[in-house]
Amino acid sequence: MKYNLLGNTGVLLSELCLGAMTFGGKGFWKPIGELPQEEVAQLVKTAIDQGINFIDTANVYSEGLSEIMTGKALQSLGISRQQVFLATKVRGRMGPGPNQVGLSRLHIIDSVDDSLVRLGMSHIDLLYIHGVDPVTPLEETMRGLEEVVRAGKVRYIGISNHPAWMVMKANSHADKMGWTKFVALQNYYSIACRDIERELVPMAMNEGLGLMPWSPLAGGFLSGKFSRDKQKAGGSRRDEFDFPPVNKEKTYDIIDVMAEIAGRHNVSVARVALAWLLRKPAVTSIIIGAKRNEQLLDNIAATTLQLSEEDVKKLDQISALTQEYPGWMVERQMAGRLPDEA
Repeated sequence: MKYNLLGNTGVLLSELCLGAMTFGGKGFWKPIGELPQEEVAQLVKTAIDQGINFIDTANVYSEGLSEIMTGKALQSLGISRQQVFLATKVRGRMGPGPNQVGLSRLHIIDSVDDSLVRLGMSHIDLLYIHGVDPVTPLEETMRGLEEVVRAGKVRYIGISNHPAWMVMKANSHADKMGWTKFVALQNYYSIACRDIERELVPMAMNEGLGLMPWSPLAGGFLSGKFSRDKQKAGGSRRDEFDFPPVNKEKTYDIIDVMAEIAGRHNVSVARVALAWLLRKPAVTSIIIGAKRNEQLLDNIAATTLQLSEEDVKKLDQISALTQEYPGWMVERQMAGRLPDEA
């Protein structure tokens, strides 16, 4: 297991992160996973034993149950709080009241206090804002985040599912005010969806932000269970919860290439998908979720899969983004601009 720096901090995170979305299965989250406490503890133990020091949950996962189960698992296993870097999130609805949702200063402070109770912890290592709140100004959100950091309840802050311009606007305001800035991004990124390579990846690399891809297997679509000849897979969450969206026709072409590479290496298709993503220069830690211990171990084995340059070239080509403006114009105008191209 390799460890990468979290953005411009001195914190080292494992290249894989254990995602806790499958813990509990309450309400809306039932199709994603219904793991009981005993199985949650086993997954956490396996992850720690394999060198993973990073766990990601959210207050909305199973309506708070995921946080409770994550905290209980760490406590029951006797794992030191300083051995694990834990992330959770704020933004989603956590009750019926009109202010129990969003990114207002009020909701951020309330949500952090509630998360700490559920987790049974004194602080959160990394708090993400979980999505755009069109009602609350970014300036107020950054003020709320600064307050929970100064109170010692949160160590670092991150941002998830926002466009690049919002990330830059928020960090610019924090910088102007002398407040804590975002050090991490959490975005959907897989070989089936490389959209963030247009704006978010270049921004992350330029600004020194850690990138944590979520759903690297496209909600199970890249697990190896799906192909043009097998568009349904019994027991897969995709059969009930078709998310995140993918261009399925293009993705079937990608799966065909991954299957051929997987066969030559005698590994799973999922392992190839993760190994490809692990090579991307902006990636800090990939969030992997699992329902079974065997599945988790197979995902972790992607860290040791050595794809050849030819393998990577094939995967890059079959999954390449179509050019969009202004990208194609920038590329055109770069021609001959560098001294060695003159």
